[in-house]
Formats: sequence, structure tokens, C-alpha cells
Amino acid sequence: MAEDRAKVEPTSNEDRYQKVWAVIEGIPAGAVLNYGEVARLAGFPGRARMVGMALGRAPKSRQLPWHRVVNAQGRISFPEGSVKARTQRERLEAEGVEFVDGVIDLDRFSPQRAMDRLLWGP
Repeated sequence: MAEDRAKVEPTSNEDRYQKVWAVIEGIPAGAVLNYGEVARLAGFPGRARMVGMALGRAPKSRQLPWHRVVNAQGRISFPEGSVKARTQRERLEAEGVEFVDGVIDLDRFSPQRAMDRLLWGP
């Protein structure tokens, strides 16, 4: 069974991170995904923490839209009031993402709904 898994999953963290980065690069402006969804879409269900590790190790030259990844409750994971939290919120709001009491409606601002808004309006 472990041999089967080795054939399906990339063999190094770098390979895994590349898959995670590709998912994050695909999140359109005005949309968010939570860490768990990014992990699932990258082929690593249940590995939300790995997404955080991948984001932390992403080369700056990759210019990932890291701000489009939030926690499962639709909140920014950085400490409230921190520079990173303010930066993330400002970037999301500039793309039209709305917060209600510090929470983003993950369904409303999902990538699928972002495409609907783009095609059909708000």
C-alpha cells in the first residue's frame, strides 16, 4: 500500500509544494480558498498545514497570490492587527472581497462564484 501511495504522491516536499503553488496561482482575483481546499485541490486532502508550510517556503519570485488563502472559518490566519493581517485584508478588499465581522463568506467568494460574477455581474 505504501508503494501505491509513492506512485501517486510526489516524492519530495518541493514536488508537493509545486502542486500547492499551482493551485494558489489559479485562485482568481476576488476569490478565496481555505487551506484545506487548497490541499484537496493539490491532491493532498487533509493536509491543510502543509499548505501553510508551502506558502512559507514559496520563492518571492513566484509572486503567489497568498492573500487569497484563508482559514476554514473564512478568517485571516495572521494575528489580528498585525502588518500581515492588515496587508492581506487590504489586498482582498481591493479585489472586492467583503468581510462581515472579520469573516469572509467562503461560498460567496469561492473561485466558482468569482467566475459567475465576472460573467454575469454581482
